[in-house]
Amino acid sequence: MPPEAGQSSTVREAVRSFLDDRPNTEDTLEAVLEVDADRETWTFEDIPADSGTFGELVSRGVVEKADGEYQLADPDAVAAAISGESVGTDEENSFGADFDFDFDISVDLRAMAGLAGALAFLFVMRITAYGSVMREEHVISPGNDPYYFRYWMEELLARSSGPTDWGVIANMPEEIGHKRPFTHASNWFIAELLGGGQTAATVVAAWLPVVASLAVGIILYKLATVLTNDSRVGIAAVLILATTPAHAVYTSIGFIDHQTYQYFWLGVMVLALTWLAVDLQRHRKGEMADKIALEKHLANRWMPFAVVGLGLGVSFSTHSWGGSPLVLIPVAGYLGLRAAMDVRENISPIAANLPVLVGLGIGAGLSYFFHAWWGWHETFVAYTPGLVFGGCIAVMVLGDLWRRFEWPISSMLGIELIGTICGLVLFLMLRPNEVIQLRGRVNDLFVREAGTEAQSLFAAEYGFIFGPLTQTGLAFYLALVPLGWATLKAYRHYKPGWLLITVFSWYFTVLAGIQMRFTGQLSLFVAILGGIGLVYVLSAVDLARKPGPLRTQNKDGIAATSSRPTVSIAVPDERGKIVYLSGLFVLFAGLGMLLVPSLVSQVTYSDSAYETAVAIEEHSDDLGREYPENYVLSSWDDNRMYNYFVNGESSWYGYAEDNYGSLIASEDPDGQYREFDGRVGYVVVTENDDPAISGSAYERLLRGFERGKDSGEDLSHFQLVSLDNDRSTAAYALVQGATINGSVTTNETMVVTTNVSVSGTSFTYDQETEIDENGQFEVVVPYPGDYTVADQQVTVTADDIENGSVVRVKE
Repeated sequence: MPPEAGQSSTVREAVRSFLDDRPNTEDTLEAVLEVDADRETWTFEDIPADSGTFGELVSRGVVEKADGEYQLADPDAVAAAISGESVGTDEENSFGADFDFDFDISVDLRAMAGLAGALAFLFVMRITAYGSVMREEHVISPGNDPYYFRYWMEELLARSSGPTDWGVIANMPEEIGHKRPFTHASNWFIAELLGGGQTAATVVAAWLPVVASLAVGIILYKLATVLTNDSRVGIAAVLILATTPAHAVYTSIGFIDHQTYQYFWLGVMVLALTWLAVDLQRHRKGEMADKIALEKHLANRWMPFAVVGLGLGVSFSTHSWGGSPLVLIPVAGYLGLRAAMDVRENISPIAANLPVLVGLGIGAGLSYFFHAWWGWHETFVAYTPGLVFGGCIAVMVLGDLWRRFEWPISSMLGIELIGTICGLVLFLMLRPNEVIQLRGRVNDLFVREAGTEAQSLFAAEYGFIFGPLTQTGLAFYLALVPLGWATLKAYRHYKPGWLLITVFSWYFTVLAGIQMRFTGQLSLFVAILGGIGLVYVLSAVDLARKPGPLRTQNKDGIAATSSRPTVSIAVPDERGKIVYLSGLFVLFAGLGMLLVPSLVSQVTYSDSAYETAVAIEEHSDDLGREYPENYVLSSWDDNRMYNYFVNGESSWYGYAEDNYGSLIASEDPDGQYREFDGRVGYVVVTENDDPAISGSAYERLLRGFERGKDSGEDLSHFQLVSLDNDRSTAAYALVQGATINGSVTTNETMVVTTNVSVSGTSFTYDQETEIDENGQFEVVVPYPGDYTVADQQVTVTADDIENGSVVRVKE
């Protein structure tokens, strides 16, 4: 009588636990399995096992007594555990266990404990910048772009009356409605669920990237286990993702950006596609007819979740960011190759990929709905899922035609390529407006120059090979061999799951080679393949069994017994295992653990930047300045941060990008002040902005504080309000200045002076002026205080400075 499903699961877990504890006994267990297949019962002398190993098998319930001899309690469960497959059970009596799509933690508590530990480690690696981000009552988001998303989240919150006020996202301003609308809508909705208001917006800005990163970790674990049927690979993948610097930068605490949703929905989409591919592949194992396998595949109870998940992943990815069509290109490429793979295997491409087509149809329909009804995104971007959906239908029909007539596969691939080119040409001819949008996206991809992220991952300045090291640690190179193996596997066998992963992996490797910013997407696939590589390395030193996909299997899916002895490094005891594991972890994760805090710190704001922002905010509040009177002009990559905290207007940095450079390079800063015409209220100069021009405004505003020099000479409209301790950041308020005039009897020139103290720094401000033939003088000064004018004293108040008053020196 066959064992019950519960017993099968228990035996399988017992075998896995046994192999985890004794990884070098896999060949012995395979030999026992062969003996058990040849005989009803057997004795200890019939199997090649020592007494200790045999006793362990009996005590764990893997081997049981029968008629005075022994037999395996459940041969199928033992075979499944060895090969990494799940146990075949009646689908109606299982909760998705057939296809490893079961989230019931009772199935494998050890795996869930390992996943919990990996997620905890991921959490720690995403809050390395906690001290730089969480400052008193402020959340100082890293980088420049997060303040754009914070601005629009708060703007939408101010316009809405609650989480059900859908009119807010149905009528978004064109600036965000045509670019990343789903990202802004999601930020608003989550903040509303948390109660709305500034407090909720701040919580979302700080913690949403971290929560989303943990969600991606869970998706990645499930994706790896669905693909490999090995929970150890899933856990290793999460650990590798945690130490991947390129991913950490965009998902660290406070870094609220479109990547938060981009990575998540990419993961959902790939997980759904992977499950659909692997589910059919597993149904076809053994001698099951393809027709029956397809029927079981379509009838799987998890099918609706996978199809809907694919549809949501496609639609929400499309509206999450401006370059979303780039994510659908590998989907189209995968399905084009998948159709050829199905034809080679004599399977109907339409039948095999019907759930995928339905999911794409849902995604295309939702994408069109959001565009047509709510005006979301540009037409070209919104229609891309529909174009992919239509193209994939054509490819599947073509595949069925090729299968029926048994034409060569190579010619089918050629027709697909020609059809794709013709489709693009036809699109260019019929949709000129969308072509303009497409050209803009292409320019962003190939000719974008600003920022480090626009460089190639394999840039020559990094020696070609060091770019991946700085962005992924050792993960990229750890994943290369598994990627080559998976590519070969997909080429030679019917492995649609591996085909999918290889297509996405190679595709994002090429994109990262064009622009480094795509390393974030690539890191998801590097983590999976690197996880396989890491488990394999552990197996080489006897610390683990080989990952399921890398075990040699016979035609029935059972791991074949090798006649050659296993070559490995012996680890004598549990303490030795811990030492080896710790050493290997440091070897492969240590570089990433060092690089993650280092790379994240490059986009966080220093203490001086934070203190400068607070000082400007306090100065503006004290004087009651309002936008644009309190607009902060600074380097463009800091501009949104300063303006977010001072005036709340952080939607764009274009004005700073156009005007800041000309100011600090100018030799007449007061002349620049007049050109601002009230548009600028503050200027922040930092040491990194040095234009290397002698006598420039930069030198006078920042370098004037060097020892032995007075500051502010001839600066009539620049009032210092903040200076950090090392004098690398100085903030000035632009003021009308008070006009001191009068009549004196002295030489042709005169100097007015006053003592100033700002941020603990004291200096003498002086202003030289000429005296006309009538003995009259006039000078504009930016600081309040007691001024020495010739042999007299005159007091200038803060109101005089702010209002541009005239203060006359008494004769």
